[in-house]
Amino acid sequence: QVQLVESGGRLVQAGGSLKLSCAVSGRTFSMYTMGWFRQAPGKEREFVAAINKFGSGINYADSVKGRFTISRDNAKNMGYLEMNSLKPEDTAVYYCALPTVPYFYVTRAADFGSWGQGTQVTVSS
Repeated sequence: QVQLVESGGRLVQAGGSLKLSCAVSGRTFSMYTMGWFRQAPGKEREFVAAINKFGSGINYADSVKGRFTISRDNAKNMGYLEMNSLKPEDTAVYYCALPTVPYFYVTRAADFGSWGQGTQVTVSS
């Protein structure tokens, strides 16, 4: 059974940095795209970033481009989201996710079937 566990979320001041981690078990991680999504209170879950199984194909939401960096370590079954220049509007629960189908590169939330429990990131102004 697949399990994704996020960590690293906390309260941080605007302009600060955080690095989120996602530990994956129960799947051959190297076969899957990995995505990061976030959900702020009262808002729908939104795409943040995705990285293909090789680590060579990456996409970011416009709102985080230039500030966030997604990466992965297939040998360790780990995914990461490094966040810099954080803004209050980045406050949300952040989720890592794997697609339902391996091999293909996807970015829509509907294509992701396995999700972690989320980690809270709060950015104070």
